[in-house]
Amino acid sequence: MTAEVSGLAADRALLGRSSTAERVADVLRTRISEGYFPPGTRLAEDAIGGALAVSRNTLREAFRLLTHERLLTHELNRGVFVRVLSVEDVTDIYRVRRLIECAAVRDLTAPPSGLDRVMSAVKAGEEAASSSDWLALGTANIRFHQAIAALAGSPRVDELMRGLLAELRLVFHVMSDPRRFHEPYLLRNGEIAAAISVGDGPRAEGMLAAYLKDAEDQLVGAYGELNPA
Repeated sequence: MTAEVSGLAADRALLGRSSTAERVADVLRTRISEGYFPPGTRLAEDAIGGALAVSRNTLREAFRLLTHERLLTHELNRGVFVRVLSVEDVTDIYRVRRLIECAAVRDLTAPPSGLDRVMSAVKAGEEAASSSDWLALGTANIRFHQAIAALAGSPRVDELMRGLLAELRLVFHVMSDPRRFHEPYLLRNGEIAAAISVGDGPRAEGMLAAYLKDAEDQLVGAYGELNPA
């Protein structure tokens, strides 16, 4: 059993006695968003099904759900793999993120009810950076943006962002130096959170739009370095 798969055994309790394909998919989606399954990883049915104690049929349905979300891909006679994203995927992800996240803060005029979740993600990022845990810093960054989107107060937006940010985590693997990529954005997270905390929606939106543009440019540039014209 690989190191990536062995960690799933601890998630078995999350499934409960009435485990479903949706719950299995949620566990795997979370693991992908936390960076435990890099792009191109083959997901072995026997190992994962055993770790989660679920049937082959349930696992295959979970794989189907995540394939529909563009997180996995099925290759004939080879199996199921974590998807490798293209530069076109990156630009589309950031296009959608700007639509969602900027709109979530634009009209704020007072501290929102979801502020604690935003501040908690910033603190988690600071703690990860202080211990030089760059994988955890990437996860904290994703949770920060989940909390931003959650300010919209829409379960549908929350669901969309979970899948979108799991895809984004697959993009992060293109960066050869995760510290260099993630650490500068930690300070910017704090600045955006400060604007949100005083209900300055327009300022938060402006900073967030610039932040997303800079991150997109860095990631697109990294793809260009991997695949020069």
